[in-house]
Amino acid sequence: MNQEFLLQLITAPVVTEKSSIAADLNNQYVFKVDSSANKADIKAAVEKLFSVDVESVKTLNVKGKVKRFGKGFGKRSDVKKAYVRIKSGQEIEFVSA
Repeated sequence: MNQEFLLQLITAPVVTEKSSIAADLNNQYVFKVDSSANKADIKAAVEKLFSVDVESVKTLNVKGKVKRFGKGFGKRSDVKKAYVRIKSGQEIEFVSA
């Protein structure tokens, strides 16, 4: 698989309170991914980019909320998220500012 394609597949890590708890308890990490990505592509990308062994991948599509902007209404973008479980004893470090 193309290295450049793998880099474009994973958009960003999701760093929230819920994802931090999942990382501590279940060894699961949450990523925003490209909407066309499938589970096999996500698994290959995480294994290649972070040098870990992936046990399972769960994906979900988060629909964008309708929000008010001044007098009119707009819609936030839809996002696809992936919950990636890695083998115990391994971890992924994110650089935080």
